[in-house]
Amino acid sequence: MRSHADGDDTRFYAIAMQVAAQAALSGHGKFAQDLRALVDLVREHAKAADPVLRNLKPVPLAQPRGELAGLLTVDYPKTRIVDMALTHALRTKLDRVITEQRQRDRIREHGLAPMRKLLLVGPPGTGKTMTAAALAGELGIPLFSIQLDGLITKYLGETAAKLRLVFDAIQSTRGVYLFDEFDALGGERGSKNDVGEIRRVLNSFLQFLEQDESDSLVLGATNYVGLLDRALFRRFDALLEYAHPTADVAARVMRVRLGLLDTSSLNWDVAAKAADGLSHAEITMACDQAAKDAILDHRTAVRDSDLALALEERSSTHA
Repeated sequence: MRSHADGDDTRFYAIAMQVAAQAALSGHGKFAQDLRALVDLVREHAKAADPVLRNLKPVPLAQPRGELAGLLTVDYPKTRIVDMALTHALRTKLDRVITEQRQRDRIREHGLAPMRKLLLVGPPGTGKTMTAAALAGELGIPLFSIQLDGLITKYLGETAAKLRLVFDAIQSTRGVYLFDEFDALGGERGSKNDVGEIRRVLNSFLQFLEQDESDSLVLGATNYVGLLDRALFRRFDALLEYAHPTADVAARVMRVRLGLLDTSSLNWDVAAKAADGLSHAEITMACDQAAKDAILDHRTAVRDSDLALALEERSSTHA
């Protein structure tokens, strides 16, 4: 109420989304969904009514033309940071990135630059790609995913030329640009598998990244941080480290994912122990399986046995 009275809409909406997340954790799934939908609706109406906000809308590249068509895919995510189960340290870093982006003009007025070049490292399924979507959703800008299979070619000089096209797009259209499986591009120079063309591509990438002063966010994500060239790390503003969820985070993932069903009889401590060693994505898939088992059995409640079996199957697959 205080943020609304002060006219601080950004904080007001953020608090509303936090209330929705807490409602989902408490089992009030319908209320959480309704509140999130209402916040999104009010945001859109505010943008439509404010000519300044209308002018800040990104130029869409939903149909990238020419060579860009094979290099970029675009999406406009509705994911939010509150939708993610994060450690306190990681949440704090992401909140800081969002705050600096929302106040980037103020920061630049003082001769400083906001954080916008992020390196995301950690095992598969721990939230790196979802982070890119959440940043785009929070900032209301598109998410562009770079297609490395279209970027990297066997022809001398062609990959660097395509990379220049990508950085031209980064400069001209504000968005979140995700280089997934980044180790394929940023592998360490001088390794035994190194080839001259890839070394030249990495040199070009380092040069483009260092020269880039756009308003876009550039994210590199990799499962294999040990393969990255050391020179990359000082080119990024922040290193975000992801890991398999702790027991508390695992329980939070399960509570949110099963929030639309009755989970009052579930033993969360046992479930969290069964989820040990699984990634966020694997836990999510296990919850979906348990929920579908309940629905197909015409039940509104998820049983311990449903969830335990689903987690066990994911553990077997994981092993």
